[in-house]
This record gives sequence, C-alpha cells and structure tokens, in this order.
Amino acid sequence: MRRFCFRKIVSLHILKIYLLNTTSNFMTFDITIAHDNKKTQFLASEWERLTAAITEAKETAANDPDLAELAADEITNLTNQRSAVEEQITDILKADEEEEKFPNEVILEVRAGAGGEEAALFAEELALMYQKYTEIRGWQWKTVDESRAELGGYKSASFEIKGLGVYKELRYETGVHRVQRIPATEKQGRIHTSTASVAILPIRKKVNVQINDSDLEIETSRSGGAGGQNVNKVETAVRIIHKPTGVDVRSTSERSQLKNRERAMSILAAKLQAMAEEEEAKKYAHERKNQIGTGDRSEKIRTYNFPQDRITDHRIKESWNNIEKTLGGSLEKIVAALANAEAGE
Repeated sequence: MRRFCFRKIVSLHILKIYLLNTTSNFMTFDITIAHDNKKTQFLASEWERLTAAITEAKETAANDPDLAELAADEITNLTNQRSAVEEQITDILKADEEEEKFPNEVILEVRAGAGGEEAALFAEELALMYQKYTEIRGWQWKTVDESRAELGGYKSASFEIKGLGVYKELRYETGVHRVQRIPATEKQGRIHTSTASVAILPIRKKVNVQINDSDLEIETSRSGGAGGQNVNKVETAVRIIHKPTGVDVRSTSERSQLKNRERAMSILAAKLQAMAEEEEAKKYAHERKNQIGTGDRSEKIRTYNFPQDRITDHRIKESWNNIEKTLGGSLEKIVAALANAEAGE
C-alpha cells in the first residue's frame, strides 16, 4: 500500500511539472490572428477543441490521482496534435505575410519620356520585353489601357501581370530606362538618346491609404480598338482623377463599366500606396549602404546602348551584352543580379 501511494505521489509530481511546461507553451501562441484569417478559421476552431480537451484532461488528473499517468499520456497525445495544428496555422500566416509583402499581381506602366517618336517606340519595346518575359515565366499578361503615338509606339500603357513571385522579381524595374541608338529616320548616322519610364505597382490585398469619394473625378467614354460591339459602342472605359494628387488612371480592357471602374480604383490605390512608400523610402535612403533604388520613377536606372551592344544598370554598376536577346525577354541575368545586390545589403 505504501509503495502504491509513493508511486502516486511521484506520478503527481511529474504531472505537475509537465502541466506547468505545457501551460507555458500554450500561452505563447496567439490564436486570435488565426480566427481573423479565412484560411485558418477552421484550424483555429480545431486548436480550441484540442485546447479544451487538454484542459479537461488536466482537471481529470487533478481530481483523480489514480488517473495521473493515463492523463499524462492523453495530454501528450493532444498536445502533439495541437502543435501540428499550430505549425499549419503558422505556415499559412507566414505565406500570407510573404504574399502581402511581395504580392503575385502587379500593374506595369510604361510611358514615353524625352525623345519624341523614338521614345514612344522604345516604350513599346520595353512593354514587349516584359510581355515576353511574362510568357517565359508562365505568368498572365493583360492589357489594361494603352495610348498610342501617331507614328507608332506608346505614349503610355498599363498592363496587369499575375503570377507567383511577379512583384519580387520585377520590383526593381521601376525608373527611367534610357536608350542610345541611331533611329531608322536618322540620315546622318547620329546617335540619339531617348527615355521611357517604367513603374511596377503591386496590387496588395491590404491598402493603407484612404480614398474619399469626394476627392474623385470620374469620367466614362467608349473604349477604342478590338473588343466587340459592346466595348466600342457603350461607354465602358473609365477614367478616375484623384484631385488632391492629380493622379490619373484609366481602364479600358473590361467589357463593362463596373469592372473597368473596379480595376481603375485598384490601380489608383496602388499608385497612391506606391507614392507613400516612395516618400518613406527617400527618408531612409541615406541609411542604405548600397542603395538599389527608392522606387522613384524619375530615377535613371538603366541604359541600353545599341552601338556598343551593352546594357548597363547604373545602380549596381553592372553591364550585359546582347541587347536584342534581352529585349526578347531574356531578363533572367538582370533580375538575378539585382536580387543578389539587394541580398548583399
């Protein structure tokens, strides 16, 4: 009898230590975040069920010392199950956090700069380069709006790109791209310098900017180009002007005015968010040892020198040959070099 009582006392002592450890581990996991995420709500409920079962097993052990060892085994089993659920929740939340930081959807804008006709042609070449790279990467490409120059090329154009890792790979393309070459119309063989700007706007699920309806000026018009009778005869195109900033966005690709308005609003939100992030980045730019860029679209980032068949990225002071191949969508080396430079910081 004494031996049995002694074993019970030892088991209870071990159980108390075990319960103390499992309780402290339990307190470190915050389940409220999981409840707020649709992807983890079911797992959050399962976590709470297992937690309630653990609590019940602890109470059973406390009220009936004869069941101490059995309760400890049950608690171990339930705790392992709960840990597995916690790991699943953590993985999902981390993936969501990564997607929020580097979303899988962007708006790519190209705009002709200095150089007139040649600048417009170069802007279109850049757009085609990114389109071909999109195809190589297996992403989705869709034209949102385009404004063509009289003699060809783009005055400006916007495109939607969707795909895994799209913003992470293309985020450093924002800025002024410069081309040096002899235009086809140049009779004296002189090299001309033209520019086009590129902006990569991430479409995030959570936007930290507020847009008041009273700050918006909304216009509708008929969409031009291919798309069928509805697109060409009904006012489906939408233009939104944000009066406080003067930011102007358009969407013409959708077949309904409502969808174009929704798309234009998402682009406007992305632009305003990008402007806020750009200003914030400028404040701390001097603290970065090897600045890749602030995301400022007025910053000259790259030169495409045709006579020397050389592309130079001025931020990392690195050059590559074979311009034609690069404009054909082979951006892998440039994208990797910029990622490595950023990682080196």
